[in-house]
Amino acid sequence: MKRLLSLLMLLPGPAPAQDTLFTADLQMMSRGEIRNGGMKADSDNPSSEDKSAFILDRERLILGYKRGWLETKLSVQHVGTWGREGTAGVSIFEGWGKMTARNGLFAQIGRLALQYDDERIIGADDWVMVPMTHDALRLGYEGHGHQLHTILAYNQNLRALSEPGSYYKDGSRPYKTMQTVWYHYDVPKVPLGVSLLFMNIGMQAGVEGKSGEVGVAPHTEWQQLYGGYLKYAPPHLTLEGSYYRQTGHDEKMVKLDTWMAAVKATYDLSTVNSPLSFQAGYDYLSGDDYVVVLDPGSMGLPYHGVNKGFDPVYGSHHKFYGAMDFFYISTYVNGFTPGLQNAYIGFTYKPLNKVSLSATYHYLATGIELEGLNKTLGHEVELEAIYDITKDIKLSAGFSYMTGTETMERLKRASDDGSLRWAWLSLKLSPRLFSVKY
Repeated sequence: MKRLLSLLMLLPGPAPAQDTLFTADLQMMSRGEIRNGGMKADSDNPSSEDKSAFILDRERLILGYKRGWLETKLSVQHVGTWGREGTAGVSIFEGWGKMTARNGLFAQIGRLALQYDDERIIGADDWVMVPMTHDALRLGYEGHGHQLHTILAYNQNLRALSEPGSYYKDGSRPYKTMQTVWYHYDVPKVPLGVSLLFMNIGMQAGVEGKSGEVGVAPHTEWQQLYGGYLKYAPPHLTLEGSYYRQTGHDEKMVKLDTWMAAVKATYDLSTVNSPLSFQAGYDYLSGDDYVVVLDPGSMGLPYHGVNKGFDPVYGSHHKFYGAMDFFYISTYVNGFTPGLQNAYIGFTYKPLNKVSLSATYHYLATGIELEGLNKTLGHEVELEAIYDITKDIKLSAGFSYMTGTETMERLKRASDDGSLRWAWLSLKLSPRLFSVKY
């Protein structure tokens, strides 16, 4: 707290003659989806449906205020499914205040949608209807090519105000506490950016109401994630690479020893008046040899000494591992985490200024060898079309087809005919209602 007060003392007071800017924006998105041959709702029920059709909608009212060193944002969000029973969800998506000094220091507090680097580890995935946000304090410095952010978060259930302990299982955020340091440097006169990331995540462990029992009393298990991201972008070409490791213990009190690496190359010919760009890449996420360990004291599973399955924690998973979202959004059977290999290649074609057409192929496989099963999970082809009708109106559509294997069927409860199809159509409206400067 003393450090925070010292930082706030460095912030200059508001300049009386400086303009005040108030903005109001509206974002409305509706997306219809048709799934044919997806994951079954109940793997134990042979008649369980693996087909569905639905329409999702999301509306946000975004209010912004900025005057000198003070900036605030409030985003109220409604999310629903057409025709759903009961009341739809209304919540605060973002709500924060930020104070910035002339020397580049800043302090920001509230509910934040965090986005770092390529969003593989920390991202605000706008594709999902309810993206992750964090209730946190962010302190940092930005200037002269350097960016240094420190993020501090602590979560609690309301009932802890009247009950002993600090049990946080099934809270609205996935972790009990989190401390993150991110540093980024843009190399002068070279199109190279370098980022380093360190996260210390405290997960709720133990069993509620077992405070007097050794080994199962509620407590916090700590895990560390650290690594880096590089981006080199000379004319026409963008090269990206990342590497991360996880250590510590998960919420089941099992030791973590995991890692991941990714490379991506994009060749863009738009700067030479060509409508084409190409991309290719490979992701590897380490896998585990056993199914998940149940709560402490549970029986029936072998002792799990080390968890080797990498978890990309709070990233924008839809962006990386196939548009059908079979991986790191949905779970494997019994919580098994065999890792993932994702090799992909694709292209984007822009026949008109406001029209974009793209196609991508993914080869998907587990990260580990499987007894009695092939590592290959399937082959996925994705097609997408985007039409920017105006700067405020975007129409997009997509179709994905996956030929799954027996491994996919066994590990993901997928359709047993090996054919997985998914199509969607989305309309997004994002007008600025008004802005006032005074």
